[in-house]
Amino acid sequence: MNEASIKELYSLDKTIAADIFDGITYPWEALPKIKEFIMELGATLDPDRFDRHGDDIWIAKSAKVFQSAYIGGPCIIDEEAEIRHCAFIRGSAIVGKGCVVGNSVELKNVILFDKVQVPHYNYVGDSVLGYRSHMGAGSITSNVKSDKTLVVVKSKDEQIETGLKKFGAMLGDGVEVGCNSVLNPGTVIGKNASIYPTSSVRGVIPAGYIYKSRTEIAKRV
Repeated sequence: MNEASIKELYSLDKTIAADIFDGITYPWEALPKIKEFIMELGATLDPDRFDRHGDDIWIAKSAKVFQSAYIGGPCIIDEEAEIRHCAFIRGSAIVGKGCVVGNSVELKNVILFDKVQVPHYNYVGDSVLGYRSHMGAGSITSNVKSDKTLVVVKSKDEQIETGLKKFGAMLGDGVEVGCNSVLNPGTVIGKNASIYPTSSVRGVIPAGYIYKSRTEIAKRV
C-alpha cells in the first residue's frame, strides 16, 4: 500500500523527528517509539536554543507558551511554535517548528511536523500530522475502536494489520480537515487532500482528493 507509506505522505526535512522513521515503511510503526525517541533526541538538543524543564521536557527559547497551557513529558516543542491558552499536552508529543496548538487542544503520543495547525478544540492522539496540515475547529482523531480490537488500515484494494490498539490518523503534508470532522481509527489521508466539514472518515484517502462523503470522493481539479 504505497499510498500509505512514509515516502508518499511526508517531507522528512520538515520535522525534527525525521530519524524516528528510519528503517520503517509506514508512519504508524513509529507510534510505539515516540516516548523513547523524545528522551534520546532531547538529550542532544542545543541548550542555547532549548530550555530543559525537569528531566523530559524541552521547549525552544523562541516558542511561545501561554501560562495556562499544561505540558507533560516527555515532550519537545520546536522553535517558534505557539502553545495557546489551556492547551493540554499529555506527553509523548513532538511539536514542530512554527506549529500552533490552540485553545483546549489535547495532544497525546503524536508527531506534528513543522507548521501544523491544530488551533481550536482538537483532540489528536496516536497520530502523525504532516507539514502544513491543518485541522479545523472541533475536528478530532478517534484513536481506539469501539470494540477495542486491533486497528486495520483499509484501502480499496488492500488491508494492513497494524498490531496497534491505539491508532488515530496519519495526515500527509498539506492536508486540510474541515471543522467538526471525526477521523476514525486507522485513517490515512494523502498529501494535499481535503476533508469536508462534519465528515466521518475511515480508511485511506488518496493524495490530492476531496472527501465529501463515503460515496463521494473526488479528485481535485
